[in-house]
Amino acid sequence: MNKIDKGQVTGNAAEVYEEFFVPALFQRWATPVANAAKIESGQRVLDVACGTGILARTVAERVRPGGAVVGLDVNEGMLAVAKRQAPHIEWRSGVAEDLPFDTGNFDAVVSQFGLMFFENRLAAIREMVRVLRPGGRLAVAVWDTLENTPGYAVMVNLLQRLFGEEVANGLRAPYILGNVPELQSLFRAAGIPNAAITTHPGTAQFPSITSWVYTDIKGWVLADMLDDAQIELLLNEAEQMLHPFVADQGAVTFSAPAHIITFVKP
Repeated sequence: MNKIDKGQVTGNAAEVYEEFFVPALFQRWATPVANAAKIESGQRVLDVACGTGILARTVAERVRPGGAVVGLDVNEGMLAVAKRQAPHIEWRSGVAEDLPFDTGNFDAVVSQFGLMFFENRLAAIREMVRVLRPGGRLAVAVWDTLENTPGYAVMVNLLQRLFGEEVANGLRAPYILGNVPELQSLFRAAGIPNAAITTHPGTAQFPSITSWVYTDIKGWVLADMLDDAQIELLLNEAEQMLHPFVADQGAVTFSAPAHIITFVKP
């Protein structure tokens, strides 16, 4: 897998990710994922591929008093931002395919929009189950298909036309696990034949088209792939192509559904 496939960003991009992507896309999913995992006070919870920590921060509020949250990510830039946002949470560097924890260490394991970027998804799922205690609950969120996310479908087509396949793939990558039968097959192959998959409606909201484009480029893996002139070209084209998603006062809104997969360890 290359940097795009892994969803790896630089330090500066991690700052943009926290400031713009989190409120536009990710913050609204922290509560549904925590609900799916049935997080309660006193629990010990692991957030795999925690990014800048929005899910871990939400879970940390629920496990008080007496609980603890560990956020794990392979990206040091993301972890640096997470540590500044919530120094009271334990942040660990590591990969999902080889979790640095003992078997049965956690009451719940959660992961929000990270599974599609793991090099070995089967190993990662098995590891998340391994570190759960018996009776512990797993909750994993992945985006629905690109076809069901109209704003990004148009954005990907625009990137494809202007800059080619490799750049467009940077925004295709988050949606590669959106097909439910394929997702069921993945968990079945990982030894979880009875995983429950629920599709939830969602909405992406950016302050403007300019903000949307800036966030997609500067807050994601494309930050090092487009120069200033290319970004200016994209902005000019985007004003026309993305205008159907503009709502009141210039804000951008479009459907962005996701699947939440849950499993209780026997």
